[in-house]
Parts: sequence; structure tokens; C-alpha cells
Amino acid sequence: MNQHVIRPVRADEWEKVKALRIAALRDPAAPLAFLETEQAAAGRPDAFWQERTLGAAEGRSARQFIAEAPDGSWVGNVVVLVEEAGEVGIFDEVIEVHQGHLVGVFVAAEHRGTGLTEALFEAALEWAWSLEGPALERVRLFVHEKNERAAAFYRRFGFEATGFVVPMPTDPSARELEYALVRPA
Repeated sequence: MNQHVIRPVRADEWEKVKALRIAALRDPAAPLAFLETEQAAAGRPDAFWQERTLGAAEGRSARQFIAEAPDGSWVGNVVVLVEEAGEVGIFDEVIEVHQGHLVGVFVAAEHRGTGLTEALFEAALEWAWSLEGPALERVRLFVHEKNERAAAFYRRFGFEATGFVVPMPTDPSARELEYALVRPA
């Protein structure tokens, strides 16, 4: 892990952002981890990826962190979205507090268990907690009820189940469980 660089994406890296997202959606765990299909992502126009990357590189409402290998390849990422109290969230719920939302968590299979996920989370949370006016009260994420490996990692990292559960939009018979980490005192 110590050879990898964890950093925010840059606005001109949209093609790599797109390629990493498609790689993540090809992963066998993708149906449990993502609400998007590979086909949907691949079908998006370049302008979508350019705008998304610009916002995740320079905006205050989102930041994308990647794990870059020594050869320049990208092997993981996490995105932090900022949700304002009163907004409507991705599951049509009213956001009650000013918070961060981690999405798009992915580390390539051959790099799992190396500390990259921890390093990505540390960078994402450092950024989230550093935001000024108003400060984020917590950071949350959702995990598929059958994705126990991911849930175990989140718990080890300090996230706790909140009890908020929603049906998975792509499979209403499955559930997404909310986990949250409260801002350190």
C-alpha cells in the first residue's frame, strides 16, 4: 500500500474516472455494491463524465479520491457527497442534518486487504471533516444487506448501523442499510 498515492481527482482526468467506474461495475460484487450497471455507465456521454469529474475535483459539494499505483494505474476510489439539511437524498428521504455521504467505494480485487480502502476512507473523511461553514455533523454510507464483507469493514472503521433501511432501487426485495460515523469531538 505504501507505494500507492491517495489523492483527489483532477478535472482533466475524466477518461480515467470513467474507466475506473466501468471497472468497478464489472467486479463480481458490483450488484451488491452499486446502483448502476456497467451498460448504463458506458452509455453516458463524455460530457457527463467531464462534468462529474470537474465537480468531484473542484467543488465543495463532492470530492473523489483515487488510489494510484506506482505505474499510474488507478486501483480504487471513494466519493464524498455533501448533503445539506432539508435536501432530498438518493433514496427520496429528507436529509435531516448537514452530512457527508460516501459512495462509489471500490478497490480492485487484487489490491483488497492491502490497506488501500482504509487509506481512501482516511483521505475522504479528512476532507469531509475539514469543510467549513457549516461543518458536517456526520458521514454516512449505505451497504447492501448481503454485503457482509463491506459492512464488516465499515464497522471496523467506526461506522455504526443507524437503523435506517431502504429497499434497493434495482431490487425492491433487497435492502440497503445506512451506516454513519459521527463527527469526532
